[in-house]
Amino acid sequence: MILRPSFLRPGRAAASTKIPQRPATRTLSRIGDSNFSTHQSPNHPNSSDYRSWQASQNIDIQRVTQTAMIHELTQQQTRCIEKVVPWFLNTMPAPYFRQVPESFRLDHIKAISAIKDANMDMHMNLKTHLPDGRQVLTFIRPGTMPGLLLNMIKELPFTQRSAEYMPLSRVQIYSAEDDSMSLNMFVYGEEPKNLTETDVTLTGSHILDYANQLMTGTLPPEDEFGRPNPKPNDFFSREKLIRHMEKCPESYIVRSDPRRFLTQMELFEVVSGSDNIAVSIEVFRRICLFFSLHLNHSSYSFFSCRPKLKDSYLDEHNEKHYWVDIALANTLPHFALEQTSQLLFLHNFDVMRAHLDNVYDGDNGYVTLLRMLVSPVNGAKGDEATFDLLKQELKRSKWLSPSTMELVYEKQPWLGIRRGEIITAMCTIIHPVMSKENSILFSKGNIIDTVTKDRYVNHAAAIADLFLERFNPKHPLSDKELKARSDDLRAVVDNEVEETHAQELFFKMIDVVKHTLKTNVYMNNRYALGLRLDPKVMISSAEPPRDTPYGIIFVHGRRFDGYHVRFRDIARGGLRLVTPSSSEQFALEAAHQYDECYGLAFAQQLKNKDIPEGGSKAVVLVDAIGMSSSSKDFIMRKAVKGFTDTVLDLIVETEETKREVVDYLGKKEVLYLGPDEQVVADDINWVVKRAEQRGYDTPAAFMSSKPQAGINHKEYGVTSEGINVYLDVALRHVLKKSPKEESFTIKMTGGPDGDVAGNELKILYREYGENAKVVGIADGTGCAEDPNGLNWEELLRLVHNNLPIDHFDPLKLGEGGVVHKVDNESGVKARNNMHNRVQADAFLPAGGRPNTINVQNYKQFLNLDGTPSAPLIVEGANLFLTDEARQLLFEEAGVVIVKDSSANKAGVITSSYEICAAMLLSEDEFFENKSQIVKEVLEKLHQYARSEAELLFREFENYGGSLPQLSKVVSDAVNSATDALALALESFSENDKDKLLPLFRQVLLAHLPKTMADLAFDHVRERVPSQYITNAISSCLASKLVYKEGTKFVEALPKEKLAAVALRYLEAEHEVALLTKALEGTDMPANEKEAILKLLDAGGARTAIGVF
Repeated sequence: MILRPSFLRPGRAAASTKIPQRPATRTLSRIGDSNFSTHQSPNHPNSSDYRSWQASQNIDIQRVTQTAMIHELTQQQTRCIEKVVPWFLNTMPAPYFRQVPESFRLDHIKAISAIKDANMDMHMNLKTHLPDGRQVLTFIRPGTMPGLLLNMIKELPFTQRSAEYMPLSRVQIYSAEDDSMSLNMFVYGEEPKNLTETDVTLTGSHILDYANQLMTGTLPPEDEFGRPNPKPNDFFSREKLIRHMEKCPESYIVRSDPRRFLTQMELFEVVSGSDNIAVSIEVFRRICLFFSLHLNHSSYSFFSCRPKLKDSYLDEHNEKHYWVDIALANTLPHFALEQTSQLLFLHNFDVMRAHLDNVYDGDNGYVTLLRMLVSPVNGAKGDEATFDLLKQELKRSKWLSPSTMELVYEKQPWLGIRRGEIITAMCTIIHPVMSKENSILFSKGNIIDTVTKDRYVNHAAAIADLFLERFNPKHPLSDKELKARSDDLRAVVDNEVEETHAQELFFKMIDVVKHTLKTNVYMNNRYALGLRLDPKVMISSAEPPRDTPYGIIFVHGRRFDGYHVRFRDIARGGLRLVTPSSSEQFALEAAHQYDECYGLAFAQQLKNKDIPEGGSKAVVLVDAIGMSSSSKDFIMRKAVKGFTDTVLDLIVETEETKREVVDYLGKKEVLYLGPDEQVVADDINWVVKRAEQRGYDTPAAFMSSKPQAGINHKEYGVTSEGINVYLDVALRHVLKKSPKEESFTIKMTGGPDGDVAGNELKILYREYGENAKVVGIADGTGCAEDPNGLNWEELLRLVHNNLPIDHFDPLKLGEGGVVHKVDNESGVKARNNMHNRVQADAFLPAGGRPNTINVQNYKQFLNLDGTPSAPLIVEGANLFLTDEARQLLFEEAGVVIVKDSSANKAGVITSSYEICAAMLLSEDEFFENKSQIVKEVLEKLHQYARSEAELLFREFENYGGSLPQLSKVVSDAVNSATDALALALESFSENDKDKLLPLFRQVLLAHLPKTMADLAFDHVRERVPSQYITNAISSCLASKLVYKEGTKFVEALPKEKLAAVALRYLEAEHEVALLTKALEGTDMPANEKEAILKLLDAGGARTAIGVF
């Protein structure tokens, strides 16, 4: 076996390392191995103390032999140490002795001496445990060849994928001046931050003194080594310096040169509170300094050299050594170090020395400070163009996807980061389209491999260049030039690419260029690459025709890809994160990501019929496979930031976007987001704050459900309030049961700790008490079943304590009851089929993945005799059933299904009211009136839900057909009327609008919660975009018309006349209201008056306009 020494200071635990080792020049065996095993002499068969090197007859000879061996080894080690110490002192750089504690230096010398004494190469790993729990890994390697640091970083343990993950808190990289070895120290674990102001003033006195001289003007322009001193800055005041040092690790303060500390503080201030990167580069020369070291009561003195800096890295006489200082906000230190080292290696810079430190940045996490001494190799030049490109790519590297990094760092470095990023983005965009033609041939991996293989990659590069030229803000390609260049590229591909599937991929990439309307590719500080796409590019010939969205935004970032799909110019929908747990699942999700986003956005469009915003959805697929929980959370939060900031790049109008973004869309876009799966409160706060920083017109409305200023959906159960109205109406119409007087059974998916399921449980018990019998409920942890109904006290305990179903107390089960947990195979199976297996009056999916019941498995919902396990389904979860499964369950088993776009629309209506509140009210106004506003919103939700539910079942009973189809008919009728009205209103003159203003006021007042209208209605026109007001009037009037008169009335109207009829209807409704009021004051029999009033309400407006 190979023996690697592990050296520790006295009193420390023995060390071991998991890092792969390079073979040594000699192989040693441990005592105890087979070739070192003891044996007994034939002359001494019973001797247990005998060794082969001992004189068997004389114990004195044994003692002499031991003494001689010890003496010889001691003398040999001493001679070795006497050679190693002077060499070590003279060859290690001066900063090593200044920055590394003496106890560590002694460890290093002892380890190196032992290696040299054993005549092994300079290849070892040392592991040290600090008293505060941190671990120090020291890697010593022979030579200082370029790329050595990068290879070493890739060997480091405790990465974000490690179960034993610890943050990298400090790094010190050193190279021997004779190039014989490199010595690198990596410190893991957070350094305790308990410095007081008094501690800081003592620990950082050298920095405070230096800053005081700087601010008082007593420092010369250059220090004693010729380095330019920083210019005075308000940051360097004593008070601000102390506050800053209180955020810093003590070790960083102690070993920092004052000039370096202030320089890095300036970079820190540039990126503090953001996710940005700041870079500074300067040149240095060498000077000599005197150092001494004490070892075993002996003193060693020596000279060493270190840099002398000049004003600029453009000094033509420099010695080709440069300091690169980088501040990276809110990043993983290990990743920052690896990415920076990789990029420097790619640009042919060797890292000779480096330091990494982390400085606390409040709620923004930490700022990682990197300082690296680099030297050009392999003919590279340290000129201005090189460093400008390096700075730009260092800033981009933080947000690059792994596929882009692999392409530009390893496979095809000549492409450069920008072209590589465009290529991998295009591969991701075309993947869901092409995979529908052949899911294996056009897997994402195969697509990237095909277009980037050596014989084809030049075509991919040419397409990326076409994209860059099309959107070059200085000289963008015209439509005519684009067509000509595209045709030329297609001809080249057709002629030079022999494989048909490769041709198809390149042709589709060219289509992406032609269908991109805006991009942020030229914005220097962008988080990710964003493209505003013409939705036609996502149409596949392998699928049946379907509605085309209004717009698509695609975002390609670090470990995430996201789509935002919307079906109207002003749109609102949730942002969800999808985090598959395995590579196989990730591949499946990647292929279906766009379709999931499309389906959710389309469902949102159907359910948004009652509000001004059209339907949209954002689905962000995050690669956190194998990550530790903390790393996964970090990456998810980064994905939200990267995605939303890139969306803002494409919709805000600022001086930067006007300068850097070429716009072929030519129209301002308004969209609103909301929180969906795995989006947390901190995300919402960040998004709103960032929208304000970026100049979005209504930042508080950009994402709904902001804590304090929003209406928390889970806290108030808004979605479930609407669902329960549909359930109530359905039970009465389908099962002919009055749920307040009769018992009924229900099964659910979604746990007691979930938003929709948990609140639905509370509402069921509030409205129906023991009449509601939950016979089965399943979530991610398992399922609980009881044919007599699960114990309500126990269910509500789980809800109030935010606990999943596997915490259900088995002692509270009735006869035949059971709890299945997913810690075994049978439990997983029982959980997965509970919704099919358990018999109930109604099934309420209140959680679960889209397409759970589909055309392949819908029959599992049926019993052996073909009857359904539940005759009624009310879809609380989005897309739990596919369209085909809904229709087949209705046709084959008569299952009545209330579609998700109707059943759970209360959530989106609430979010729309949040948007209104954000535009109309200040946060203080909203908070002061929140309880009353929430009460009024809940009343509106019940009103909207009941209006549609009654219409659905009325038309279902009158005209037949399946309920999901009727649900879509209702949505289509409202949306068609809305679009027709909006188009008509946009064509109206201001004079026409003023004439109709009283009627519009009536519509808007009826839509808004009363308190909100009372507080701010007079400010609507100045605070709300005119486009939004138009949509609000149109949607309110359209939904009123459909719910009152029915879908047949609207469908019978020619589209070109729909708007005119709707406006006449609004006027007639106003006249009917006046007649009703007059009639109420007449003296006539009550029964006759009531009959007339009912007739007026039911058909007065329709009769008045003469449309039947």
